[in-house]
Amino acid sequence: MSNTLKGGEFIIKDIPAAELFSLEELNEEQKMLRESLTEFIDRDVIPQRERFENKDYALTEETMRKLGELGALGIAVPESYGGLGMGFVSTMLTCDVVSGANGSLATAYGAHTGIGTLPILLYGTEEQKLKYLPALATGEKFGAYCLTEPDAGSDANSGKTRAVLSEDGKHYIINGQKMWISNAGFADTFTLFARIGDDKNITGFVINRSELEDPNSMTFGEEEHKLGIRSSSTRQVFFNDMKIPVENLLGERNNGFKIALNALNAGRIKLAAANIDGQRRITGLAINYANERKQFGVSISTFGAIRKKIAEMTTGIFVSEAAAYRAAKNVEDQIEEFVAAGSTHEEAELKALEEYAVECSILKVYVSDLTQHIADEGIQIYGGMGFSADAPMEAAWRDARIGRIYEGTNEINRLLAVGMLIKKTMKGELDLLKPAMAIGKELMGIPSFEVPDFSAYMSEEKAILHNLKKVFLMVAGAALQKYMMEIEKQQHLLLNASEILNQIYMAESAVLRAEKHFSADSVEAAMAQLNLYKAVEAITTAAKEGIVSFAEGDEQRMMLSGLRRFTKYTNMPNVVALTEKVAAHFVEKGSY
Repeated sequence: MSNTLKGGEFIIKDIPAAELFSLEELNEEQKMLRESLTEFIDRDVIPQRERFENKDYALTEETMRKLGELGALGIAVPESYGGLGMGFVSTMLTCDVVSGANGSLATAYGAHTGIGTLPILLYGTEEQKLKYLPALATGEKFGAYCLTEPDAGSDANSGKTRAVLSEDGKHYIINGQKMWISNAGFADTFTLFARIGDDKNITGFVINRSELEDPNSMTFGEEEHKLGIRSSSTRQVFFNDMKIPVENLLGERNNGFKIALNALNAGRIKLAAANIDGQRRITGLAINYANERKQFGVSISTFGAIRKKIAEMTTGIFVSEAAAYRAAKNVEDQIEEFVAAGSTHEEAELKALEEYAVECSILKVYVSDLTQHIADEGIQIYGGMGFSADAPMEAAWRDARIGRIYEGTNEINRLLAVGMLIKKTMKGELDLLKPAMAIGKELMGIPSFEVPDFSAYMSEEKAILHNLKKVFLMVAGAALQKYMMEIEKQQHLLLNASEILNQIYMAESAVLRAEKHFSADSVEAAMAQLNLYKAVEAITTAAKEGIVSFAEGDEQRMMLSGLRRFTKYTNMPNVVALTEKVAAHFVEKGSY
């Protein structure tokens, strides 16, 4: 067994920096992959910004075909099904690079390689995999995923689309309507979900549109007019007595909801990767503009207010990268472990993504929220020009907005992350209660007044992170004791707990990355320290709001006292000096 933490275990255990994987450790093959894809995006995608903004759906399809020729659509598909069979880190890396240029291509790519391909790979029979995957891996055919309905969005299992077995028992006859279907305009391979009879859960099916007996049994609405991702094909799909052979049922009957949920786990972590290069590109454009734009006779990049924004934007990217690639390697290692223990690759990937579902949700929320903020600050740095469609920021801001809705809204994912931790505890997979009780005893005891020795690099930062985990356990443990099985109804409190959880995972990833790969006087160390300071502030606010809302009297006073103790620095960082150090570095560099 590896030393890697199990999913969600980061909240009760600390890991040494040596165990964290980050971008600095890419192998030669991965570096070449990144280089060739970046070259393609810079040459074929970036110059086409205007066409993508003008709803040029044909351009999106054409670019996807080129990505297929480069092998970028089959990174995660095993070689036996026509793909490249690369590991999970390479899959994340490809998603990162391909998705940064604009949201339309990012959506088409994500929908095709993720929810368009993965359910078949993970749940298909051998015959289904051999039939559908080679064409999807090369871009000969494109995939779409039909789950959402007018009355079934977040509550996906409430879909009304029906499947009825034909009299001869050879086909399912499907009737219903799906909406917000990405790639619908040019996809041929559709994964769709319908309820058979009075089944409790929906069931998955897969079909090539080109093979339908009656082409008119699947029809499409007009292209949706959207706030952003304008060249991403998004249509309603209607099934009118559509006949699907019984062998096209995907997975098992009544198992569609599980397929949908597990496809979303993969989608969430990849959505985080898909946002990162967008963050880099937006920030690079903003820094360049700030360097070139003169006001009062000097570049606006010399002004403290602009430098603060640049420092926060670049710090956010460093943090996003640290956590996304940490989790990607955890998933990859877990897949290898399951395979070594006898699982098929598909079973192993499913189980690994399920294992790290908490981290997948955390990443999805934090990185998509941050991307929107970075795009907003990009507009602000450009000033009036940023609001103009002639400059790239306006489109970037609109494209960024969908990230907080995709793959389950950020609110749902915040609730999910904490909910899944609680479920792991209830199932005995994770012991949160013992550490939470130990903290209760610690609060009753007399605090130590010894001044610790924090002379070692990042030692104080790691001690603070250790204490921030106590804040989560203190708040979540007390809330769980009070509400027990009714905790799911306390959404305000769960959102507070989620904010604490998210900040800890992201801040710890950045601190460990800086410790492992960079020196104490590096700009990366400054970014990790700056982010940790902001995380402590955010955690203090969220924890205090929770404590004063559910605890009273002595319990409340004790917990507030514990909060002060666990969020205390021995040596407060000089936030302005750290900000200036980060800003100076990137202003001079001209990009992230």
